[in-house]
Amino acid sequence: MNSVTPSGNAAAFLHRYAGLAERLPGASIPEVRKLRDAAAETLMAGGLPSRRVEAWRYTDLSPMLRGAFREALTAVDEAVVLPAKRAERRAVFVDGRFRADLSELDGLVAASLAEVIETVAGRLNTVASASQPMVTLNTLLFEDGLVLEVPEGADAGRLELLSVASGETASTVHPRHLIRLARGAKLVLLETALSAAGARHLHNPVFEIEVAEGAKITHVRVQREAESAYHLAHLGVRVAEGGTYDGFVLNAGGKISRSETHLALTGPNAIAHLNGAQLVAEGQLADTTTALDHAAPNCASRQTVKTVLAGRSRGVFQGKILVRREAQKTDGYQMNQALLLSEDAEIDSKPQLEIYADDVKCSHGATAGALDPDSLFYLRARGIPADTARAMLVRAFLQEAVEIVADEPAREALEEAVSAWWAQHGEAA
Repeated sequence: MNSVTPSGNAAAFLHRYAGLAERLPGASIPEVRKLRDAAAETLMAGGLPSRRVEAWRYTDLSPMLRGAFREALTAVDEAVVLPAKRAERRAVFVDGRFRADLSELDGLVAASLAEVIETVAGRLNTVASASQPMVTLNTLLFEDGLVLEVPEGADAGRLELLSVASGETASTVHPRHLIRLARGAKLVLLETALSAAGARHLHNPVFEIEVAEGAKITHVRVQREAESAYHLAHLGVRVAEGGTYDGFVLNAGGKISRSETHLALTGPNAIAHLNGAQLVAEGQLADTTTALDHAAPNCASRQTVKTVLAGRSRGVFQGKILVRREAQKTDGYQMNQALLLSEDAEIDSKPQLEIYADDVKCSHGATAGALDPDSLFYLRARGIPADTARAMLVRAFLQEAVEIVADEPAREALEEAVSAWWAQHGEAA
């Protein structure tokens, strides 16, 4: 890294890198050090995105950037209370660090990134793009993550990826997860992000997921971090011929949360599902941003995202479908719907289609509105209390999205998160 003095909104992160550079995983590996130094140069030149950047115009990071974050100092053997298991196997990260004593990975080809970085260094930033701001920040400071390989034809069953923030310090964690499914492999990945009440931290995970020919991954993500936390997740996904990425994300926590997915369908007959829901309460902002690249013929994509907003809150949906000239016979569908429970709530929706092929079937739409007064009256007229009636209508609105998830434990995790959110915020909605 050159001697330019760090400045601007990324200064604190650059100062941290300057102090940690020799201690970060891969510091002695030229390929890794080159990636980190390039990230530092990028942040020095342009900083982190402001609302003047089109892709970030609705999501203001300035409250996060005004915070004073430090390195997570949780001891690797500190006792941690974990939720009940939802899968046969579990990979646990506490304050961004892999905890082998809390994890169960028997039968999987999996490891801590910090331990195997020398063997996987060449895969970094090959699926997730280094041009994306949060990937840049993650590249600068990542310390650990999950490296998972599912061999050809293997069914790896269900794996829970659990990230827990202890909340003891205002810290930042930048896990980098590398997941690769070989030809014909299968995996159900249930990802959960939790933090202690009142925790104020930045969780900036980056996933690089490769799905080979005929392979399938079901990836269900539940974000329930503290309402004082910041969660900025980036997924880079590449799906080969006949492969499937079946994804669902539920954002139900964080002061500012953003789930950004960049997915490329690179082979014929590949499939992508990018579904989700956002539950946004007083003082919160939730952003779902997706970019889906149809780069091969005969591929299909589906996306349904629903947002419920209570109090003075803000929701964002940005979804772009790109259909390249060679991607004939593309079938793409995108729908974004928002339910505003307060006159002070706001939703910004920007669906986009960019089509260069001439034989396609693509559609998108967006709706926003309040609870239907006629439906509410119908329920009240049958003796159902107002709060119960409102809860029933909110659940009915979300059900179309949640029921898409076929895996039962994953669907139960989503329903549990919805119930917990409503119990906390329903009365004030």
